[in-house]
Amino acid sequence: METAADYTMWALFARATIIVKIVMLLLIAASIWCWAVIVDKWIQYRRARAEAARFDRAFWSGEPLDELFEEIGTTPTGSSEKIFAAGMMEWRRSHRQDGGLIAGAQARIDRSMDVAIAKETERLQKGLPVLATVGSTAPFVGLFGTVWGIMNAFIEIAEAQNTNLAVVAPGIAEALLATGLGLIAAIPAVIFYNKLSADADRIASGYEAFADEFSTILSRQLDS
Repeated sequence: METAADYTMWALFARATIIVKIVMLLLIAASIWCWAVIVDKWIQYRRARAEAARFDRAFWSGEPLDELFEEIGTTPTGSSEKIFAAGMMEWRRSHRQDGGLIAGAQARIDRSMDVAIAKETERLQKGLPVLATVGSTAPFVGLFGTVWGIMNAFIEIAEAQNTNLAVVAPGIAEALLATGLGLIAAIPAVIFYNKLSADADRIASGYEAFADEFSTILSRQLDS
């Protein structure tokens, strides 16, 4: 009596050819990497939003900006605080010893905050290209594994000269597992890339809006 073929995922992986096994392992590693990036970005963005909200309350509390800057210091940890500190440091550097302002202070302050925003935006987007790359390539990598597996399955069928379903099915199932793993890696990567990219853009837009408001406040003081 013939024993039933084992069609569990581990059994399909164990019976696959070395090329298909490598493809499957690459896809599993890519999926784990994507989920690590997703969790890391979710935690980072949550902290960034909380920090921005906390700083906004302090900034608009009516406390003098000089006192707020003294509390934060020149090397703050929060993104909003870094942008504020960049503007305040350039504001102080723009004052001469006699109390007057060096020409072009407004432009230098704006550039300093723009540089700080660019650095924070780059930090927000770090890791997202991994999701984009996996999302776009994983299905094709899985398809390559499937094509290779099916090719070998047909070769085995030809050598056995038997087209019985019990002979054909295991090889086809092993090959299709690669495509399945490719989709498992790609679908979450695409979904979360779009979600996290939108979140990063919203947070960066908040930084830019704050910089514009802060620049307007300093501009009033310059004009007065």
